[in-house]
Amino acid sequence: MTPDDPEPSAHDGRSATVRRVVASGRALRRRGGTSAHATGRSRRVALVLAVAYGLAVVLIGFWGTPVDARVQPLLARVIAAAQRRGAPSWFGYEMVESLANVAFFVPLGLLVVLLAGARWWWAGAGAGLLVSAAIETGQALFLPARFATIDDVVANTMGAVVGSLLGVAVLTAAARRRRT
Repeated sequence: MTPDDPEPSAHDGRSATVRRVVASGRALRRRGGTSAHATGRSRRVALVLAVAYGLAVVLIGFWGTPVDARVQPLLARVIAAAQRRGAPSWFGYEMVESLANVAFFVPLGLLVVLLAGARWWWAGAGAGLLVSAAIETGQALFLPARFATIDDVVANTMGAVVGSLLGVAVLTAAARRRRT
């Protein structure tokens, strides 16, 4: 029995699984590993991917016309066909566009975490917010054919958050593999 880990009583509400998770967390802290870190290899790979991704974001974000203009008629037909076959009415172009915005920013959050480490997950989310706000501001000021919206900023930021959490999971799994 220690002050950090009192003996569980018969009335203790914690299950055996919860006690094991708490104990493993304490063991990690004693070894100095409170969170997964980025390795040199993960940073090199993430840096190359980040440069390519950054270029894609700039090109797509500041393209003179909506990037989906050519596929929009086909997409409208696919959505209409899906709704005729029972897809709900809320499944429309706006939903597909919003999900595409989320998916497009997942790599940003992931790459920030792979570059900086799991403790910096919040920087991936912040990067999503800042990059998205910059793109939407640029579209509003300089690209009259584009539509800048707060909804896009929210969806892009959500994607970066998902990517950050995915990055934490990847680094944590890699750290566990290295320890065993």
